Amino acid sequence: MPDSKTMTGGCHCGQVRFECTTDFAMVTACNCSICTKKGLHFTFLPPTSFRLCAGEDNLREYLFNKHAIKHQLCIDCGVDVFARGKKPDGSDVVALNVSCIDGIELSKLTMTPIDGRSM
Repeated sequence: MPDSKTMTGGCHCGQVRFECTTDFAMVTACNCSICTKKGLHFTFLPPTSFRLCAGEDNLREYLFNKHAIKHQLCIDCGVDVFARGKKPDGSDVVALNVSCIDGIELSKLTMTPIDGRSM
């Protein structure tokens, strides 16, 4: 398993900024409608490994399907930065859009296929 690293990131316009610690143990390649249309790839973090540094007032929540995942989008540039939800065991989780991490190279990450269309 890769080592955890602390990184920074944010939306396209820079209004929303965060810091996170992750090992990229799982990065999704989900085929659900929203991930497919937006090109989203998420890694999942405990809330203690994610800190919103700026832009809380610049976020808009988007809910769809079962309204279980609270997607957070920048109201200025529209980027889907992260989402909050619950794991199957009921514990809180942050789903971070890895494309929002500063300097990330998606081609160097191992993607885990997820059949979100069937959920």
